[in-house]
Amino acid sequence: CPIRLRFHYLRSQCAYDSAPGGSLVSVYYLTQVRDQPDQSEEVCTKIFVSRKDPKIPSVYWVWKSSDLQERESYDMLGIIYEGHPHLRRILMPDSWIGW
Repeated sequence: CPIRLRFHYLRSQCAYDSAPGGSLVSVYYLTQVRDQPDQSEEVCTKIFVSRKDPKIPSVYWVWKSSDLQERESYDMLGIIYEGHPHLRRILMPDSWIGW
């Protein structure tokens, strides 16, 4: 649970295609900010998802900064972030077929 671990800051989120026919991957870089800036801790978490059913829970309700980042991953790779309140294309036109 991010609250318990105190990773308050989502530094970035991205996604990539692991290999032709392989999994899609959603990547989260989290930072724990402390009183002393030089003592912050970071963690990288990767979620591997099947191409056939590319659905994972959105982290929007924990880190609002994931809004545009999850939308971009959805737009470019087709990963569906369940629970995301604004999940729609952000870069490509609706007519674009790329997944």
